[in-house]
Order: sequence, then C-alpha cells, then structure tokens
Amino acid sequence: MSTVPDTAAKGGDAHRRAIEDMIGKVRPFLVQDGGDCELVDVSEDGKVVYLRLKGACAFCPSAIYTLKLGIEQTLREQVPGVERVEAVP
Repeated sequence: MSTVPDTAAKGGDAHRRAIEDMIGKVRPFLVQDGGDCELVDVSEDGKVVYLRLKGACAFCPSAIYTLKLGIEQTLREQVPGVERVEAVP
C-alpha cells in the first residue's frame, strides 16, 4: 500500500491537496449509495480534517461509521499527519 509523502510539515497547500486526493478516491463509494462529502477545512497543524456529509450520508444513522471507520481511517493511513476527521453540519 503506497502512502502520500509527509506533506503536513512541508506545506499546507500540498497537505490539503493530498487530503482532497484521498477524499476523491473515497467519494465514489459514497455516491454509489446516494451520498457525498465536502472538505470544509483542515486545521492549521493539518491534524484535523473537517468534512460535511451530503445527500443520503447527511441523514444516515450509520454516518458516524462512514466518517470514522471509512473516511477517517483511510485518511489516517494514506495522508501522514492526519489524526482525525470531524463532521461539520
């Protein structure tokens, strides 16, 4: 499994692009079930990613599992520096 280079310490723009790229890879699975997500912000230190779940995902009772076990886990594994994902209404 390949990972994105350590971009958190090297520059905010590169780190944000790495996050956006990984979200782009997860997005088709959300869209397949009628949902989507939007990157709202990334904390200044790059450790926290703020996402808004959209469509069916916004109201799904399992949305927290999608966020934490799907999106967060993938980002933590693939983008060095990301520690958690927080939902934004």
